[in-house]
Amino acid sequence: MLQLNYIKENKQATIDGLKRKYFKNAEETVETLLGIDQKRRETQAELDGTLAKSNALAKEIGGLMKEGKKAEAETAKAQTAELKAQSKVLEENLKGLENDLYEVLVTMPNLPHASVPEGRTPEENVNIFETGTIPNLPDNALPHWELIKQYNIIDFDLGNKITGAGFPVYKGKGARIQRAMINFFLDEALAAGYGEIQPPILINKESGFGTGQLPDKEGQMYHATADDLYLIPTAEVPITNIYRDTILADGDLPVKNVGYTPCFRREAGSWGAHVRGLNRLHQFDKVEIVQIRKPEESYEALNEMVEHVKGLLNKLELPYRILHLCGGDMSFTSALTFDFEVYSAAQKRWLECSSVSNFEAYQANRLKLRYKVEGKTQLLHTLNGSALALPRILAAILENNQTPEGIKIPKVLVPYCGFDMIN
Repeated sequence: MLQLNYIKENKQATIDGLKRKYFKNAEETVETLLGIDQKRRETQAELDGTLAKSNALAKEIGGLMKEGKKAEAETAKAQTAELKAQSKVLEENLKGLENDLYEVLVTMPNLPHASVPEGRTPEENVNIFETGTIPNLPDNALPHWELIKQYNIIDFDLGNKITGAGFPVYKGKGARIQRAMINFFLDEALAAGYGEIQPPILINKESGFGTGQLPDKEGQMYHATADDLYLIPTAEVPITNIYRDTILADGDLPVKNVGYTPCFRREAGSWGAHVRGLNRLHQFDKVEIVQIRKPEESYEALNEMVEHVKGLLNKLELPYRILHLCGGDMSFTSALTFDFEVYSAAQKRWLECSSVSNFEAYQANRLKLRYKVEGKTQLLHTLNGSALALPRILAAILENNQTPEGIKIPKVLVPYCGFDMIN
């Protein structure tokens, strides 16, 4: 959530930032917010004045009674009662205005970092890095959804029978390579100084609000209505919410956590060839890295996280590129995002496999996540990144490494898999 004081002190910059995120009615929303805040401050001042008068009269009543001025004391009592009634009305008005202020603030996305490219659509994202050799596959090369049938390693029909579309069943070597990638990604993060967390995969509304999934993405999450809990769309949510309503000490920072979880996304309205097979699922596995940093350190941390993801893809020997997302393609909560895409040789297209983002103080403000600086509390910055999401990585491994003899396993995964070929 944006900070009200920042908006008041940087009105035009806020409007300009909202427009770069293609937020509708940016100017009107900021004007509405500031108008409500002005009324709130006026109401607060009136309430303070009324309470002060009431307290002053209350003190006078005792003196008047001692002096035997009962008539004057009764008049003062009547005035006090009237002032108390006025105070109650003002308190109710103040609560209403504070609620109105909150309702506007939660609709406003984070502002983009100054370096974020202009643009509205994914086509306007900027390719800032590309590496790796794109395999030259034969004409009869198969997409991964055909390969998994040929080698009997993933069964979508069985998943559909058990649950529904988008819930695959991994079998045999398919299940083992999933476990291998999870362990590899976790081990790499531990070696980089992250502490491992195994969080719950159900969250409450407070957690969903804290990291910005609610109310923005309510329709994209699975909702267990009987208990009013949500299945997590990413481990970012429970891991970051560990620090909700927390004031960290200097010695607690930086916070660097990693966690593996299954993730759940409804992906309502998704269809077509681009979502076939592993390209888009309702349930998938992901290893997530999360950092909490002092504001002056957060962009250095973002670069560190980008380098970490690059290291994973280099070791997997997959061709990949990094996109600097434009304002219109960024998430509601992000100030700056880099997307990683791997090349899927049989599909002849790039597949997103990671997003690494800095949320600056936006999530921390919702979470009330702070630290003490010279006796004063200050909001921290939160960051997270996929390191990595498994489905599209597996799709690229299967397609790019197919041979007449079978599918070669990347060397770095062989010790984890216990085999070097799917055949």
